Amino acid sequence: MAESKGALIAKSVQKHAGRAKEKFLQNLGKVDRTLDDIFEEHLQNFNRQHQQAMRLQKEFNNYIRCIRAVQTASKSLMEAITEVYESGWSGHDLLYVQAQNMEMLWQDFSHKLGDQVLIPLNTYTNQFPEVRKKVEKRGRKLVDYDSQRHSFQNLQANAAKRRDDVKVTKGREQLEEAKRTYEVLNSELHDELPALYDSRVLFYVNNLQTLFSAEQLFHSESSKVFLELEAITDKLATDCQRGGYKKPALNNTAHNNNLPLNGNGGANAVQRSPVPPEKPHGEEKKQIDVELGSEKERKDSHSEQRDEVYDIPVGATLSGLPAGTLYRVRATYRYTREDSDELSFDVGDVIRVVEYDDPEEQEEGWLMGIKESTNEKGMFPANFTRPI
Repeated sequence: MAESKGALIAKSVQKHAGRAKEKFLQNLGKVDRTLDDIFEEHLQNFNRQHQQAMRLQKEFNNYIRCIRAVQTASKSLMEAITEVYESGWSGHDLLYVQAQNMEMLWQDFSHKLGDQVLIPLNTYTNQFPEVRKKVEKRGRKLVDYDSQRHSFQNLQANAAKRRDDVKVTKGREQLEEAKRTYEVLNSELHDELPALYDSRVLFYVNNLQTLFSAEQLFHSESSKVFLELEAITDKLATDCQRGGYKKPALNNTAHNNNLPLNGNGGANAVQRSPVPPEKPHGEEKKQIDVELGSEKERKDSHSEQRDEVYDIPVGATLSGLPAGTLYRVRATYRYTREDSDELSFDVGDVIRVVEYDDPEEQEEGWLMGIKESTNEKGMFPANFTRPI
């Protein structure tokens, strides 16, 4: 017949009381305890591993909350920027596109951190509580084993006087059962704890690589967006300096007759990308060369040729430049070369401005430069760049 609920409770209370008594005696040094130095080392590693994993999980949860808050703030900021950037300004549509690109980058970054970093980290940390329960159970069974061992030792000592073989036999059976239960758990943990500890290396490699890769991709792609946005505002600044957004004064005829004003300076003027200055090619260049040669022959052949002078634009940094570099510029627009002596570049490329090999080849509005990313050399339109 199954034991009653009351009997089970009484048995549980008796077991807890026996364990408490055994621990008390062990702490006082009245009885010895079973020692396992190897297990204690495994347990120390487990505790340290658990603590570190929990801290990483806590800090990453905090980090991803901050990322999502910045994502929301970035979206609100870009919405405000697109609102103040008027539709008649140059690059308005492109600015709106880049704002959408930025929002998509934030969304992708946030999802990757959650799905590919946080979820695996949660799975990794979730295994520790189960192992912890097993360790605690092993500790209880060890106390039971030591308690039965001490009880059996007392029985053996008393049996010599009382000749009570029945109690000795029963005590031996209880001791063997307690030892068997403890050793099964102890053996399992001797395998599981070092395996769990060794698994941390591969997990952190995969988890951190995923995190760093997501960070690198996000910042790399977002920097391209901000380069485009910077180029848009640079173009707006250039147009503004040229008076492109000044409201034209009304003349009397237009005012009196209520006629619309036409012209390039009005508020409805179409803003265009910069156009490279005209550069002579082919027969036209040959004709200019002939004319220049004739003009040169008419000059005093014995006069010294004057040194070439380059105008350094305002804002150009002149310190720390490589030898032979006049100053550096950054491309604000993409340019694809039309001749072999020209230089192609993308928005954001940095170019070192250098002197022409032959000063006679210099063209108005064109510079000679070396693209830093490839070391290619060629002519390029100055109005596609800005000094840095």
